[in-house]
Amino acid sequence: MDLQLDEDQIQFRQLAREFLDKEVVPHRQQWDRDEQVDLGIIPKLAEIGFFGLSVPEEYGGVGGSLLTYALGMEELGRADSSIRGIVSVSLGLVGKVILAHGSEEQKQEWLVPICNGEKLACFGLTEPGNGSDAANLQAKAVRDGDDYLISGTKIFITNGTWADVALVMARTGDKGPKGVSAFLVPTDLDGFERNTIHGKLGLRGQATAELVLDNVRVPESAMVGEEGAGFRYAMETLDKGRIGIAASCTGLIQACLEESVAYATQREQFGKPIASYQLVQDMIAEMSVDCDAARLLYWRACDLADRGERFSTAASKAKLFASEAAVKASNLAVQVLGGYGYVDEYPVQKLMRDARVMTLYEGTSQIQKLLIGRAETGINAF
Repeated sequence: MDLQLDEDQIQFRQLAREFLDKEVVPHRQQWDRDEQVDLGIIPKLAEIGFFGLSVPEEYGGVGGSLLTYALGMEELGRADSSIRGIVSVSLGLVGKVILAHGSEEQKQEWLVPICNGEKLACFGLTEPGNGSDAANLQAKAVRDGDDYLISGTKIFITNGTWADVALVMARTGDKGPKGVSAFLVPTDLDGFERNTIHGKLGLRGQATAELVLDNVRVPESAMVGEEGAGFRYAMETLDKGRIGIAASCTGLIQACLEESVAYATQREQFGKPIASYQLVQDMIAEMSVDCDAARLLYWRACDLADRGERFSTAASKAKLFASEAAVKASNLAVQVLGGYGYVDEYPVQKLMRDARVMTLYEGTSQIQKLLIGRAETGINAF
């Protein structure tokens, strides 16, 4: 693996950072307070190319490797995880499934406008009765002539109240993963209801919703790929999604480090900057090492995936380490800032709240440990 980024990646990362520092960072605390980001940021993100990363130009994308996509997620995670979630779900989860398994008609109808930032998508997998046990989902799609009638409830759906289309996993067959199919469901259809979830600990600016489908009628052409393959598609995209989360967490750790260094080198106690005290440097050193380690783990997973090799375990390792390290780094950053870290005049308390969910979604830390343990031992601990 070459640890040197190519010129295009270096330029994109710099462009992304400059854009986000201007268009997102100054507003993130107010968006957090309002529990609503300014959706005017969407076309601006699209213009920079965030929604088209690693998608071929023929479908509105800007090309690039999985590593290029992950670099974008790192910069978004550094700026505001609420904004990162908008991109990583619409493009990283839904767009990538359409690219890999959708028909040409579906790519033209949905992938092109997703990449252009004209439409947003959400990923409908998690249900109130199952989180980690996703294969046991209860939503159903019943054949009715040339159509399907979809009924069920999905929960904790990022972009749920903003999305133009939902990639809904619903049961078309028997129990178990092989009975699940994937459907592209426009959210303006009769019987499709969306309820915003308020009062979240973090990611407050991001739309998180409950989706309720009551006999929503879609044509057979709304099915993505093969019948009964939906759960496999979901797991494939979540493997890559875990790399995106690891990259995002790396960016969050980087933000904690930068905020801590900036504060510690300016704040004086007992006549000198607190950065001169060994125990403050200890906390900063821990953040710095964890940031580098998290970055190298997700880079390795990207390298394996981009070379067509098996990467699922590497993705789990990257997601597990980076998400737990993000929680640790945000806690340390609050400690460095002391009382100021506890109020929203400074961003580290938001970083702490945003970090906490990273150990939960797209596979909890405990699920990642089970996957890694199974890969090492060959024994399924479930």
